[in-house]
Amino acid sequence: MAIRTMGPSGQYETGLDAAGAALPELLAPAGGLDQMLAAIAAGADAIYAGLGGFNARVSAHGFTDNEFARGCAVAHAHGVRVYVTLNVFVFDDELSDAVALGAHALELGADALIVADAGLACALRAAIPGVEIHLSTQAGAHSEGAVRLAADELGVERVTTARELTVDEIAALCATGVPIEVFCHGAICIGYSGACEFSALRRGRSAMRGDCTQPCRLAYDLVDEAGQSVVAVEGDRLLCPRDYLGIAHLPELVAAGVASLKIEGRMKNPDYVFNVVRVWRRALDMLCDGAWDSGAVEELERELGRSFNRGFTDAYLRGCSGAELMSFERAINQGVRVGHLVAVGHEEVTVELDAAVAAGDTLEIRFYPGADARPDVPKRWPQVPCPVDAAAGERIVVHCKRKVDAGCEVYLIRSAGVLDQTTAVLERMRAEADAIAPVARAVEVLPFEDAAVDGGASTELAGSAGPVKREDFARMVFAWELMDVGPRDERDLSDTTVVLDEVCRAGDAERTRALMQRAGRVVCRNLGQVAMARELGTTFDVAAPVFCANRATLTWLRGLGAGRVCLSAELLGNDAERVAELAACPGVLGPVDADRPELMVCEHCLLTAEGACATDATGQVRCRDCSRRQQARFLVERDGTRLPVVIDACGRTRIFLS
Repeated sequence: MAIRTMGPSGQYETGLDAAGAALPELLAPAGGLDQMLAAIAAGADAIYAGLGGFNARVSAHGFTDNEFARGCAVAHAHGVRVYVTLNVFVFDDELSDAVALGAHALELGADALIVADAGLACALRAAIPGVEIHLSTQAGAHSEGAVRLAADELGVERVTTARELTVDEIAALCATGVPIEVFCHGAICIGYSGACEFSALRRGRSAMRGDCTQPCRLAYDLVDEAGQSVVAVEGDRLLCPRDYLGIAHLPELVAAGVASLKIEGRMKNPDYVFNVVRVWRRALDMLCDGAWDSGAVEELERELGRSFNRGFTDAYLRGCSGAELMSFERAINQGVRVGHLVAVGHEEVTVELDAAVAAGDTLEIRFYPGADARPDVPKRWPQVPCPVDAAAGERIVVHCKRKVDAGCEVYLIRSAGVLDQTTAVLERMRAEADAIAPVARAVEVLPFEDAAVDGGASTELAGSAGPVKREDFARMVFAWELMDVGPRDERDLSDTTVVLDEVCRAGDAERTRALMQRAGRVVCRNLGQVAMARELGTTFDVAAPVFCANRATLTWLRGLGAGRVCLSAELLGNDAERVAELAACPGVLGPVDADRPELMVCEHCLLTAEGACATDATGQVRCRDCSRRQQARFLVERDGTRLPVVIDACGRTRIFLS
């Protein structure tokens, strides 16, 4: 592949599309050295990886220092940048170690650091002059205000947006002039921006610390107040989204001005990284050469389906969040459809192909038994090896002992060709990595404790406010509860604390602004609301998902003007000892949802599992008028635990601890 050159902006140049728009960086995941080498060979412009702890995929394969240094050396020889993820929230006793790890990563060859914790960003900025910091999606940047705040007050060079945004919303963020990174492919967290406390509060393992148990992938039932199931869809994975696929929107994203297209997958195998990156590279090259056409999209998507996926969706990019977003039947690899059965014989079946297959491919024959089937039906689908190479339109005979019926669909779930190509590429790239000499960098690390907690705050952090007090929030109301009052409601909120929503997208701005102007005080729950409150001069506090786990973050928030800072339920539930000193600081309170802890909020309406939404005369879905929302609903775990579910007038789901 051609070596990319460094441009004056500090970004590696990737050329222009046929219309003259700058092509975005193609950013690939790497959970280990083999994945990094596969990404380089496939045409990535940049790679992001974890090194040691303090990253959101602590169970990823990981690198030794030597492997990472060699990988960086190979990457730089190919004009590829490397970013290291420090995208978890850190405690006071970890801050020095996290800064040291960031400096060490830079010494080994990293070009930038990806950070979610504001306090850690401040500490890194103070300790390492000139460090390049990118804001993680975990920080929840939904709006122009959040992007500008991150750039102006944290000094980040790039912002990774929430996955839930539409193409138009992404374009508006790009118009701020701050480089914007967007996810384009891979797994989706159903919880907004991944800021989910479900795993922490129900399993004792924190997603915000990189140790998520993925409760969204498990089986659930949805029941009414009497305990009767109301589920009408096939399948029980009611919180499991399909995988993100934005390749059909590539021209729009390029035209919007995104700086980087990010592929999810630091837990994936090298063959996944190689295949997905090369397909996206091909798509970008087609756009650059003026060869892009809508007819190519189907083939590109089919090629991407040859790697692990839960089915694909572009629903968020189109502003949709209903059933089409979800993978109700299966939380594991869906593969890609390649044909169907046209004949069934004794221990063999005939497949009519609508896509090419190769000898050694793993095929899966899918059938759907009746209601008396065991709950693990997907695991019973037979997997069989493909015996020959064959093209679309041909018929092949496949050995299959399991009894199946004609008409069953056949899916390719593991591509022998992709595996073989990846093996060959890795052999070549490993030899290159063995031959190259890593270049150690000198990184100056300054004392940062005082600078990290300076932030312009006037509040003295010394002393103790005593135990965390929830009663400080007398006359408190949640903004989402106010959505259901009439639009002409003019109740006096001047002596009320309004707890704002976790989300503040473009469509939420007008309502949020109006509440800020009416309320005596507000609790901001994302950076966009903080920016808006400062603009309006509204007295504000902050609470999760603006996550505060250390005093550096506390001081930064106070420097922005926050009066009180509310710790999250998961911190006080699982890490009370580690945050005791923080909790004792003046103005630090307990969670705003202490009476009913919230496990997650998501854009997807869980009630779509009951069937299609009702529409008005114009064909529009009116969430405000939905009768289902007025009825009690509970998400039921396999052990019988019932979790209350509330759908607000925007169609967003909130799941609470019972």
